Amino acid sequence: MKRWIHLIVGVLALALALFHLYAGGIQLFPATQQRAIHLGVGLALVFLLYPFIKEKKGSASEHVAEKTINLALAAVALVTCAYITVQYVQLTTSLIAPTTWTLIVGALVILLTLEASRRMLGLALPIIASIFLAYALWGDRLPLMLAHSGVSIERIITQVGLSTNGIFGTPLGVSASYVVLFVIFGAFLERSGAGGLFIDLAMALVGRFRGGAAKVSVVASSLFGSISGSQVANVVSTGVLTIPLMKKGGYKPQYAAAVESVASTGGMLLPPVMGAVAFLMADFLQISFAEVAFAALIPAILYYIAVFTMVDLRAAKVGLSAVEEVKTINVKQLLLTKGHLAIPLVLLVYLLMIAQLTTVKAVFWSILSVPIVCLIRKETRMSIKQISGALQDGVKMALVVIAACACAGIVIGVIDMTGIGLRFSGLLLELSGGNLLLLCILTMFASIVLGMGLPPVACYLILAILAAPAMTALGVSPIAAHLFIFYYGTLSAITPPVAIASYAAAGIAKANPLKVSLQSCSLGLVAFIIPFMFIFGPELILQGSPGMIVYATITAIVGVIGLSIAIEGFLFSKLAVASRILLFISSIMLVQTGMWIDIVGLVIAVVTLLIDQRNSKLPNTRQKAISDGADLGA
Repeated sequence: MKRWIHLIVGVLALALALFHLYAGGIQLFPATQQRAIHLGVGLALVFLLYPFIKEKKGSASEHVAEKTINLALAAVALVTCAYITVQYVQLTTSLIAPTTWTLIVGALVILLTLEASRRMLGLALPIIASIFLAYALWGDRLPLMLAHSGVSIERIITQVGLSTNGIFGTPLGVSASYVVLFVIFGAFLERSGAGGLFIDLAMALVGRFRGGAAKVSVVASSLFGSISGSQVANVVSTGVLTIPLMKKGGYKPQYAAAVESVASTGGMLLPPVMGAVAFLMADFLQISFAEVAFAALIPAILYYIAVFTMVDLRAAKVGLSAVEEVKTINVKQLLLTKGHLAIPLVLLVYLLMIAQLTTVKAVFWSILSVPIVCLIRKETRMSIKQISGALQDGVKMALVVIAACACAGIVIGVIDMTGIGLRFSGLLLELSGGNLLLLCILTMFASIVLGMGLPPVACYLILAILAAPAMTALGVSPIAAHLFIFYYGTLSAITPPVAIASYAAAGIAKANPLKVSLQSCSLGLVAFIIPFMFIFGPELILQGSPGMIVYATITAIVGVIGLSIAIEGFLFSKLAVASRILLFISSIMLVQTGMWIDIVGLVIAVVTLLIDQRNSKLPNTRQKAISDGADLGA
């Protein structure tokens, strides 16, 4: 039976990939049909690939029974969504007065989505979705502030399970139109060897410097993460190479895992893909993809400048050297033999940003370009088996997005029916008392808590409905508000107690997960400040005159570096406690948009660092005393 299931999985994955390529590049299907096929095959693959209970031990007969149930669930998912595909016109007209069969189909879609999400994503998102369903059903009995007017079970089933305001809504539509194609593109790049090229390039660029192993992790994870759809996938893909490299280079396992988890999480914030959220955000805000990508660029760069500075200072503090393996890498030879593998990524950026093709067309042609570009050199040519494998890999990697978007559709459907989104936003506004800073702090905590354990797509979708409206109500631009909640929802992957990226990295490094998570928060502390920077300095998301944008970017870079130095407590030597506090305050002043505040902050920072430089040249006895004082305050 196992061989048959493997064959069925391969056929379904390949068929779905080819379907999306055809729909993206040749003929677009009606929205409900395309989403139904996308969901039906996706759910079937989840049931066939992911067990009912992970790591379950049982007899051979129990395993056969489970596989039989999985096949049955896959068949029900395919038949149910095939019915919706064929009968979508009649179903649309029967939602107001649903028939018994319509209700059965809608209920099946909801139940199958919840079970597939549980298997694929764990308990967090299905529990949230179930709570919202319970709220829709019994919320009229709650206290006045939370109560709604009441919703019938028939309306819940039809709106959540069958309408474009629920599971078949915009999130699943974006997944079926854009996201799956981008994930397939990423799978093609990985199969072609471009993923290895990124790591080799990172090693050649930064491996030769002190603490090069950690810097390789930062650069490689940013490159790979920019086209990846998951923090955990990024950690697993690059971490299996970079974490052992960091441990070999002298970093402790806990720190190595923290570097990889923070660097991989940042990849979700870096254009063009942004964990597949860039396309959702563009669709949600009704703006172009390019506007989202450009707005997110400077904050993402600031994120990586902070992380890169932190690992560099840590290497200087503990005296780590370069990566030995970098000596074997000939950059010229690397570019000659593998440089062409980056052409599809360059082509994608060109088609999106300069040629301004539609997102679907741009990624369609970029996917086709991968096997063609690989023909340039004999050793990189992709066989039919490799191309087929890339198509299947892409669909399998997209399952997490399919499950997340469908399950998030349940939440969105309930919010739309009950109006709880407006109440939540109103509660945030009431608690903040109309103070923007306090509202940002409350929204930050709400985003981190609601984002724990969720993939970027699901996290953003829920927060965009619940939290972002409160910020826009106080005058924050919509794109700034959406980037803010996306930033903190994404950073929940390194924030305890449910730090999925840190835990994945800890497993590879064989380190304590909680300690890795706490170390990740320390390493990424500057990243928790960056969203406040673009809320109060919108020039950082390209809102303002060119001169002010350049000025704000320069002062922000200086401020971010200063914050990193203050947090790490080292530059020319170990900083005393007072110096770290002064540098931290001056750096916060620099990240504000204001000429006089920046000047004062810069003066304080320069004076503090000059004193530190002078102290670093003092006789050993006095320097040791200063260092000891810094150690006590660290």
